[in-house]
Amino acid sequence: MPEKFDLIVIGAGPGGYVAAIRAAELGMKTACVERDARPGGVCLNVGCIPSKALLESTEHYSIVKNRLGQHGIRVEGVSIELTRLMERKEKIVSGLTENVRKLMEGSGVRLIRGSAHMKSAGEIEVLDPDRTSTRYSAGALMLATGSEPVQLPFLPFDGERVVSSTEALKFESAPKRLGIVGGGYIGLELGSVWARLGSDVTVIEVLPRIAFTLDGQAGRRLERLLRRDGLNFRLKTKVTRAENAGGPVKLFLDSGDGKEQEAQFDRVLVAVGRKPLVRGLGVDELGIRLDPSGFIIVDENYRTNVSGVYAIGDLIPGPMLAHKASAEGIAAVERIYGLASEVDYDSIAAVVYTSPEVASVGKTEEELKTLGVGYRPAVYPFSGTARAQCLGETDGFVKILARSGSGRILGVHIIGPRASELIAECVIAIQSHMSAEELSRTVHAHPTLCEAIRESASMLLRR
Repeated sequence: MPEKFDLIVIGAGPGGYVAAIRAAELGMKTACVERDARPGGVCLNVGCIPSKALLESTEHYSIVKNRLGQHGIRVEGVSIELTRLMERKEKIVSGLTENVRKLMEGSGVRLIRGSAHMKSAGEIEVLDPDRTSTRYSAGALMLATGSEPVQLPFLPFDGERVVSSTEALKFESAPKRLGIVGGGYIGLELGSVWARLGSDVTVIEVLPRIAFTLDGQAGRRLERLLRRDGLNFRLKTKVTRAENAGGPVKLFLDSGDGKEQEAQFDRVLVAVGRKPLVRGLGVDELGIRLDPSGFIIVDENYRTNVSGVYAIGDLIPGPMLAHKASAEGIAAVERIYGLASEVDYDSIAAVVYTSPEVASVGKTEEELKTLGVGYRPAVYPFSGTARAQCLGETDGFVKILARSGSGRILGVHIIGPRASELIAECVIAIQSHMSAEELSRTVHAHPTLCEAIRESASMLLRR
């Protein structure tokens, strides 16, 4: 007879391992199946964490080269050792994945290595790295296998010249010419890394602006600042075909003028999005319903149409964010256990870790216009804060969107220094249904960057 668990989670990424730990805390006998050697999923192994390590290292390099002079610090002969930079990244990833393993095991979660395939709503078969097959049963199954990069049919990944974000995190040298197809956050972040390391980076985006999900004002400011820092953009431009025959990769572009243009690159990063990773799970065999985009359809309990099977994270509709997956994992487990639990999707922040950073929560101005919601905007520049002046980082602003009449905060968009950290205050404001007046009357320490948030809220009161 297969060993039986209360819950088996398939996938040990930010959604899966957090869900498994929460289930164990609630007293459920829990297993988590992971096909890769290290837990943590895409985010920890080949996504969020290694990319942020590279962004941080290359930002330090850029500061030393370009900005220390304004502080009266003279530095000559600055160079970078790419090998050591990569070793640091790997050390961070290795340490954090081991921490996840210890957290799971310390919580009583059984971590099973192998690829899982659902045989029924309550039973899975796991094929381990030695090709040995073992069956397990459970009262509930939770799918948390994340997502994978989307390939272009005429530009398939080869792992060398045409790559996904995974390979772009471990180039052995900076390519002289790097083409990036897709102007979303993945392309912008990795483009920033390699531009700082000397690559001539061109981002090709079919839409009229980069990072299209951002508030338009923030997105336009980001584009100007990234252009200033050396990134090139080809907007409203579509890649129609490609040639990858051993030399430079040739991309053929259509900018809407009817004339095909050719661009050559030493390497091309395809970053046009990600799709749910459902291959091999047995979704079709069980009859689990998918939407037209390939996402698993779930109800308010994260339950699929097959009783006893749940799904979270990148597998279901919504932004593909690690912290969203973690929140859904906890909520789904607590629902299974019988607790009242939910995720407030209106207060989930998103961050682009470029320089400057961009962080947002709630509605954009474009969304409010589409919805017909009356609102008032206020924008306060970081150049108006003493702390930003002292840091020498005055680019950007804090933008608050508040409902007309009540002043309830509907959205906050920050582009500037430490935006990823500043946004947390705004998440709380939106989740707590705070008004601009309440935020304005909250005393902030001086001098700090977060004063820009209070100043933006105060501007709404003076109108």
